[in-house]
Formats: sequence, structure tokens, C-alpha cells
Amino acid sequence: MRKTNFRCLTTLLFGLSLGLALAADPKPAEEPAVKKSDTGICHDKTSASYGNTKKFTAFKTVDECVKSGGTLPAKTAAAAEPVVKKSDSGICHDKSSPSYERTKKFTEFKTIDECVKSGGKLPGAK
Repeated sequence: MRKTNFRCLTTLLFGLSLGLALAADPKPAEEPAVKKSDTGICHDKTSASYGNTKKFTAFKTVDECVKSGGTLPAKTAAAAEPVVKKSDSGICHDKSSPSYERTKKFTEFKTIDECVKSGGKLPGAK
């Protein structure tokens, strides 16, 4: 009778050990540097949507992701520095203007021509 109890106990402990080993969470895979979502948006770890993106293709760099046909998140594109700033006084400053960095209140334009056509003036113009 003792052998039977010992075998039952051994079998029970083995089963519990095996169950615990299988139930343990496997080590989580390392998160990729860039995730391209199912909608084709490339999220790096600075993106607000990076953690929420569950279905994705992994990339090493944002450039690699974009070259695969992905796009940058809208906030990233909007956060890009303006090319031309029309100051509140109506002067158009591109990046070569000495006042570009100091101009804090402005309307953004893609080109100097667009800025001038909107009623802006070139620096030094009267």
C-alpha cells in the first residue's frame, strides 16, 4: 500500500510541476524599434501609438519602414519644423533668415513664394 501512495504522490507532484512549467509566462519577446501598423503607419518608441500597436510588421529603423511603403504618424509630420515662417509683422523668414529662430508667433508656409503671395514681405523689403 505504501508503494501505491508514494507513486500517486510522485505522479501528482510531477503533474503539478509540469502544469506550473507550462503555465508560466514565456519570456516576452523584445519589442522592435519600429512597428508598421496594419494601416501602414510607422511607429517608433516615441510615438504615442507605439504601445497600442499590436498587429504590426517589425523594422529596425523608421527609414526602413517608410521605404517599405509606410508613412509617418500625422503628429510627427505636423511637429516638423516649418520651412517658412510669416511673422505677425508680415515678414517671410526661411531658414536662411537671421530672424528665423527668433520668430515665435507666425503662420507656416511651405515656400517663400506662398508666403509672399499671401501678403508677406521679404526681410529688408519695404
